Amino acid sequence: MANLIKDSFLEELSKRYGHIKKLENTKSLFEIGEGGARIYIRYSKVHTRNQTFYGLREEDLQKLEGFPSIICFLWDDQKEPLMIPFSEYEEVFHSTSPASDGQYKVMVYLEDVTEFYVAGAGRFNVEDRFGLDKLDTIIDEAKLKPIQDFSHSQIQTFLGAIGAIKGYDIWIPQNDRSKMDWSLTNKYDFRDKLPPEFSNVQDILQEIDVIWLDRGSNRIRALYEVEHSTPIYSGLLRFNDIHLVAPNLKPRFSIVSNDIRRSLFVKQIKRPTFQASGLSELCIFFEYANVAGWFSRVKPRMA
Repeated sequence: MANLIKDSFLEELSKRYGHIKKLENTKSLFEIGEGGARIYIRYSKVHTRNQTFYGLREEDLQKLEGFPSIICFLWDDQKEPLMIPFSEYEEVFHSTSPASDGQYKVMVYLEDVTEFYVAGAGRFNVEDRFGLDKLDTIIDEAKLKPIQDFSHSQIQTFLGAIGAIKGYDIWIPQNDRSKMDWSLTNKYDFRDKLPPEFSNVQDILQEIDVIWLDRGSNRIRALYEVEHSTPIYSGLLRFNDIHLVAPNLKPRFSIVSNDIRRSLFVKQIKRPTFQASGLSELCIFFEYANVAGWFSRVKPRMA
């Protein structure tokens, strides 16, 4: 039943939006258009007391960050899909932790008023989140955003601000800190030192454009290389060295550049060395517009 309902929904998406591309290394994440929107599709049977149960993989949610994204919840005999914008709940997931299997446990209560429950975070009213028009809205908003030219330092400023808003410590290379564009964001503090356990790649880490670390700890959560004019291959090599030194760490590795370099990223990430190391499964490509849009979505939370 699950596959039939999911297949029927994907068929409806294809009729409405054209070709739907499944993202690599996942069974439930799809992209509409070239970065138009990402949709995470989950199905559950309706259990006793009109409840549905879902597991949301942490690694799948990470692939929604920074993109116009929807989490779609399906169940039997549903009139319209429940479409929850990920950006509205990104901080909710960030405020709690996944279960031991790497999944966030969530439920939908199908009562007089539909409620969305996230284990460890609470219940949320989602009565107004039904229907594919919610996806239309996200796609339209993404298309309406003006295309703007950003400098390397401006993108660094945005990425650092997003991480600071999300509660991370921020590392930016010492030589770049004076170049931050504080007209774009509120000022934030920088991390003074990097984790000592990475001493054998310390020189490489120090030059990574933006690093997010768990506040007050040495756990690296995300690394961003802004390839404004430098070769994308050089950024991937730096990521690969770090990944080989700490293969179990698995932070978010992101190459950030303008959209015309997407094809170069695809060509380079398919090199045998990155396939063999596993970096190809961990590293994603961000357009400058994705970063600016991400900042716009989290900016209202700034003090």
